[in-house]
Amino acid sequence: MSPAFVPEMYAIDFGTSNSLLAAANRNEVCAPIPLDERAQDPSVFRSILFYSDDGAWSFGAGALSDYIAQGLRGRFIRSIKRFLPVASFNDTRIGTRKVLLEELVGMFLREMRRRANAHFGCDVRRVMLGRPARFSDDDQADALAEARLRNAAAFAGFEDIHFCPEPLAAAYDFGTTKPGANTFLVADFGGGTSDYTVARLDPTRADALEVLGIGGVAQAGDAFDGALMRHGIAEHFGSRVRYQVPFGSNWLEMPAPLMERLCSPADICWLARGDVLEFLRGVRAGSANEEDKLHVDQLLVLIEDSLGFQIFEAIEQQKRELSSHESATFVFEYPGIDIREEMTRERFETASARVSSSILERLDRTLARAGLEASDIDRVCSTGGTAKVPVIKHGLEARFGAQKLQALSSFHAVIQGLAQRARLTLNQ
Repeated sequence: MSPAFVPEMYAIDFGTSNSLLAAANRNEVCAPIPLDERAQDPSVFRSILFYSDDGAWSFGAGALSDYIAQGLRGRFIRSIKRFLPVASFNDTRIGTRKVLLEELVGMFLREMRRRANAHFGCDVRRVMLGRPARFSDDDQADALAEARLRNAAAFAGFEDIHFCPEPLAAAYDFGTTKPGANTFLVADFGGGTSDYTVARLDPTRADALEVLGIGGVAQAGDAFDGALMRHGIAEHFGSRVRYQVPFGSNWLEMPAPLMERLCSPADICWLARGDVLEFLRGVRAGSANEEDKLHVDQLLVLIEDSLGFQIFEAIEQQKRELSSHESATFVFEYPGIDIREEMTRERFETASARVSSSILERLDRTLARAGLEASDIDRVCSTGGTAKVPVIKHGLEARFGAQKLQALSSFHAVIQGLAQRARLTLNQ
């Protein structure tokens, strides 16, 4: 990047867990810029928001530190990208008013734009936004998600808004820097979606990328985390509790829909609703034994002290350990909660079989849509933490052979490709 670089368009990779921003003009692109001084990698801006009791918003690593500094009080929001295709989720109450989903996403994008403008000393109103290959398998939900993301970008102050599928951006970044692999697959495993692009380069033109097939599924890292919660940890929060209602004689079980909310990093905050807490206190009163009461007590502490983020951070750590070890112990200690749960890799893979099967089945479908066999692929490029989950890694190796696999930068592959797409768009 030249010293006199002036951006004309931002490239934004808005992710379920992390977000990044780069920039382009007609002649060149810049690397992802530092958006968050408090982050270990300042270019990685965690996709979290916090609204304090005194009405102040904070974002990224600052949101997490403010949330902890204020005693876990206030509204802590994560994984909002996951709700974009969900038609039933229109708004949520923040403080004294309802805030539309597009506003929440828009506030986060606006903060990214504000920090980028301060970094470059200019006001940029054009953007190339990444989007999953599929927000949802349902076409209407997929279209709704893109429309909401467009509205959020407009809320953030962008006026000229373009989209590029995230796996295509990663494929473009790889293809323009590794011209030796003429036909290749990019597998982008994020927090909320697993996306694939099959592409081919014209060896006579380094910038000629022919897209042969794009596919994706709304299953990825968060779904694996949910499987660990569902099949290992949820019982410590009452998933197997039996109870009776007042004056009732039948023994009931904890409602499955409620437990499914517990198993979602994005949905766990829903449990803090007043009617849910009242229901859980009734479950505790009618529980079959003291152990069941203890488990409901732990669930109430989890909800009332807003520990959803911390519990899933601990689950994420266990998942990482299971990627390199045959077993890992989940440990969570907090006043009123004391959990130790051993998980073997074999048990984890059984528990998450539906997730991994869905991810790998969509890969096979993407190849078929491209009219190719696995043997036709010269190189497979994977990005995202879920690529390290053994069942996914082994699934790729079984299809393509370990010698064809290449890991891309977990965070930077997509954003660098988006910046290149932005430059090309400016020159059209």
